[in-house]
Amino acid sequence: PFIRKQDLFTQYGVAAAYQAMKQSGLVSQGEGQNIDPFRLGVYFGSGIGGFATQYREIAKMIEDPSGQWISPLFIPTMISNIAAGHIAIMHHAEGPCLDIVTACATSTNAMGEAFRAIRNGYADAIITGGCENATIPIGIVGFANAKALSRATDPKYASLPFNANRAGFVMADGSAALVLEEYEHAKARGAQILGEMVGYGNTCDAYHSTAPRPDGTTQAKCIELALEEAGFDKEKDNLYINAHGTGTKLNDVAETLAYKNALGDFAYKAHISSIKSMTGHMFGAAGAAEAIATILALRDGICPPTINLDTPDPECDLDYTPNKAVKTDLTLGISDSFGFGGHDACVAFRKCVD
Repeated sequence: PFIRKQDLFTQYGVAAAYQAMKQSGLVSQGEGQNIDPFRLGVYFGSGIGGFATQYREIAKMIEDPSGQWISPLFIPTMISNIAAGHIAIMHHAEGPCLDIVTACATSTNAMGEAFRAIRNGYADAIITGGCENATIPIGIVGFANAKALSRATDPKYASLPFNANRAGFVMADGSAALVLEEYEHAKARGAQILGEMVGYGNTCDAYHSTAPRPDGTTQAKCIELALEEAGFDKEKDNLYINAHGTGTKLNDVAETLAYKNALGDFAYKAHISSIKSMTGHMFGAAGAAEAIATILALRDGICPPTINLDTPDPECDLDYTPNKAVKTDLTLGISDSFGFGGHDACVAFRKCVD
């Protein structure tokens, strides 16, 4: 019941983490325990945090400056790290616990840092992902006034990644969570392994607070780092890229250049798509949702489409899988995220063949 008093971003995160843990079969306490609680961590983030709670409580303060009506739960409900804390409480995760906040790259960075922590021996498993609840009046107006939002009235023409007629993203709320586990630990307990995380890249544009670096060079370096760690082989790999693909004028061109810079001519052979054309942009939760889509694309051999791509931008001339899913035997997948502040993150996955 206490969770119901939390901001929706926390409720979303707790719900997604519960589903991920239930599917994983990990138990850190009581009957069926199969992991040391000190070896179970939480790396979970939110790009904005308790936006709705701040909005509500500040409105109270404006109405009555005495502050007598401000909730005593205001601070511990609003702070962005509280979702990670509640997830740890629910699952008795007493290992490393971090809240990552890098705007739209939040959950991609969370997954990457969790990957490094497990690889370096700091945990056996980490609950990771992101959550967001920003679709409230002040959030909508703020992004709209920043010229970042689509103003289309027809949903069919609202989220248009890589389309010549794109004019901004569509906001969305939600959460996505994964359980990353050290391979031998997972194998020893007979876990169902959906995929293998094999690479992570992390750079910064160091260019502008909201605009991406227009030449795509720092984004490309981020992608190169993830691919190098993943052992990418142009001669052997059939690559899927889950694009950041927001549908803003600046991002989609810079992102296309990033793929060309990172991959050279191979960029034209890669299968690429933006599921934001279907899900909208969940900000801090987007990267985790898109990583899940990447893992499932590898597992099932299906590239999800970029819908609403009827008029491709000539400057975005790669294979963005327009309108229809494509079946193909994929061997490697990456998912990248680029956030306000110049945060660039990319994670790489392979099918688990053992």
